[in-house]
Amino acid sequence: MTTVVLNGVTAALSQSGQPGQSGPLGVIRAEGLDAASFLHGQLTQDFSLLGATEARLAALCTAKGRVIASFIGIRPQPELILLVCSRDILAATLKRLSMYVLRAKVKLTDATDQFALYGLAGTALTANGLDAATPPGQRTAVGDGISAVSLYPADGVPRALWIAPIDHAAPAGPALDVELWQWSEVRSGIVTLTTPIIEAFVPQMINYESVGGVNFKKGCYPGQEIVARSQFRGTLKRRTYLVQADATVAAGQEVFAGGDAGQPVGTVAQAAPAPGGGWAALISMQIAALEAGGLHAGAADGPALTVEPLPYPLLEDI
Repeated sequence: MTTVVLNGVTAALSQSGQPGQSGPLGVIRAEGLDAASFLHGQLTQDFSLLGATEARLAALCTAKGRVIASFIGIRPQPELILLVCSRDILAATLKRLSMYVLRAKVKLTDATDQFALYGLAGTALTANGLDAATPPGQRTAVGDGISAVSLYPADGVPRALWIAPIDHAAPAGPALDVELWQWSEVRSGIVTLTTPIIEAFVPQMINYESVGGVNFKKGCYPGQEIVARSQFRGTLKRRTYLVQADATVAAGQEVFAGGDAGQPVGTVAQAAPAPGGGWAALISMQIAALEAGGLHAGAADGPALTVEPLPYPLLEDI
């Protein structure tokens, strides 16, 4: 792999800076006395016990356990939770969650235009008063309503998500191209749900149980029985792997193995161009296909995929 200097601050990930355009991320605001308990009953993670210094990776599933949205959630105030998700699924996700509010004392809104989201990498963390050694899943209150969420590193480089009021100054640090940030997201091994892969996976198929995205001790939520069954009855046959390709790959493409053009063995979950050329991708596929080798995206003769080690251990391997 080409050596890349991953250091600096991205342009606002929720605002493109171009009229009529938007960035890749958005924010759902859940506010009210029942905000935490409501989300606790809808998502795969424990939000009732979410502390002010924590962040949660979580998924929203169908009744069949299929993931239709993923979030990074924080609780800056006792009755306020912010959910960061992919912008392209936000409207549909907000509509779906709102259907289940009923008598709960919580108000759900699209708050994307109220916040500016930035990605920080490398020395940009310490330049903004953050501890680069903070483990993933922690929230730091920086001041003036700003939160910094520690993320999984990319190739050992520490990263954080900066969430600030829209009118606040950008964090300090050299500029970091948004494409480079999106590449780092793939290299971190954490899948963010986008439109092409809605309902394609149960949480374990994208390794969420290995990276703190599922709590098996919490109460019920949509799809909980199927997610639990996959975990405890040995029915999980797919995992997500980190790969490289020399040509373009895209989320939603099928993955083929061993020259078999008749039956796909997986799906590209997320992909981004690599700064040194080629593409990086996260693919969810049959565990058995890893041994078969000869992986290709899109078709049996499509771009060849080279598997690389994940940056974290899978739960079954610990």
